[in-house]
Amino acid sequence: MRNIVSLNLQKSINMNNNENNNEKYLDQTLRPDNWSDYIGQETIKKNLKILLTAAMGREEPPEHLLFYGPAGLGKTTLAHLITKEIGAQMKSTSGPAIERVGDLASILTNLSPRDILFIDEAHRLNKMIEEVLYPAMESGVLDIIIGKGPSARTIQLDLPPFTLIAATTRISLLSSPLRSRFSGGTFRLEFYTEEEIQRIVERSAKILGTEIAPGAATEIAKRSRSTPRTANHLLKRCRDYAQVHGSGKVDFDSAIKALELLVTANDRRILEILIEKFNGGPVGLQTLAASASEEEETIGEVCEPYLLQLGFIERTPRGRIATPRAYEHLGKTPPNHQLNI
Repeated sequence: MRNIVSLNLQKSINMNNNENNNEKYLDQTLRPDNWSDYIGQETIKKNLKILLTAAMGREEPPEHLLFYGPAGLGKTTLAHLITKEIGAQMKSTSGPAIERVGDLASILTNLSPRDILFIDEAHRLNKMIEEVLYPAMESGVLDIIIGKGPSARTIQLDLPPFTLIAATTRISLLSSPLRSRFSGGTFRLEFYTEEEIQRIVERSAKILGTEIAPGAATEIAKRSRSTPRTANHLLKRCRDYAQVHGSGKVDFDSAIKALELLVTANDRRILEILIEKFNGGPVGLQTLAASASEEEETIGEVCEPYLLQLGFIERTPRGRIATPRAYEHLGKTPPNHQLNI
């Protein structure tokens, strides 16, 4: 029966292996391979350890899991850690790669018992694919319709017991029926503290064989947007700068010079425009974007979440407002109408 199903998605299962080998190798090397090395997300780790320990005690695969949150916080890393913890194999793909029902059927029928199926960007699965997943997740069966019209017939295939782990940055785009079928739990990954990011940077530097000064690690952590992926990216580029322009050690001065080249001042520019041109607001997103010569999506999805997290701006029905904390950060005195925010 497997010969009926298209196998043209097999390349998508192993798609990560076909990317740039050198940079991908570094990313995989920096990824924690045990729970003690995974820094942060303590509540999620405690819940997962209970879930996995109980499942292994019953000699059953863990129940299906859904991770969501901003990009770069460790959703894929958690999937790898779970796979290693239970001694399973992981088959990885993404929502956009599964275009047809036959693609999903190809993946599911090629799973072995207790395998982990990891679907990244799950919010981009089309609705027909989601509907095929319902019985696969609940009952372990795959319903395939062969033919069209009056001659169409349904074939039901039994699937091996498996665990689906899905990751998404936009959980609201997943249908409610699909979200409800992640019986193992739905977990939101939070942004990391500066101290946690600094520990991640220091750990990554050791793995890379790069000596780094505490002040340099702190500076990288401050500019990483509370995101481990960004912190590791900045660390690697600071390492390159120190290798080319210094002794190879990432000290405070070389880190500052490298970060000045790498980190754009876009967030600061948005604040300055909001304060200097619009007296701190309120101002609409469209007007702010036009004044900054940026796309609305860039401000709304890239800059604004970070500024909101830092408490530098507020969203109101009338538009965006700079907070007293933003004025303090830029060394400016807030006007009277901003003092009570």
